Amino acid sequence: MKATVKWIGEELFLGQSESGHSIVLDANGGETAPSPMENVLISLGGCSSVDVVSILEKARQNVSAVRVELDGTRADAVPALFTKIHLHFVVTGKGVAEKHVARAVDLSADKYCSVALMLNKAVEITHDFSIVEQ
Repeated sequence: MKATVKWIGEELFLGQSESGHSIVLDANGGETAPSPMENVLISLGGCSSVDVVSILEKARQNVSAVRVELDGTRADAVPALFTKIHLHFVVTGKGVAEKHVARAVDLSADKYCSVALMLNKAVEITHDFSIVEQ
């Protein structure tokens, strides 16, 4: 896997993936686009969400929406690394079983999400969920 990131002016950078997709990053506190650290949170949420949706679909759960709210805590020193990240999944659907959501979230965190598995070597990652009946 390869990517490039190039400076496009001010404190903006354009990241381009090998597959041809682009993302703008803003080093100025996320004023114009996500900062690189905000993008780490978004990537973690995206990776975990893909797993949770896939696992729930395979379990034949009637899910209409999945949202994950991420809360990252960073160190007060430079570099301001993440020290803790909490993921709260909100699963909406009809008759969605709590045991299936718990299993999906656990499997993503402990086995499938490569972003979480990489980060949890240095960051305390926790998760929980709620189910909204449609």
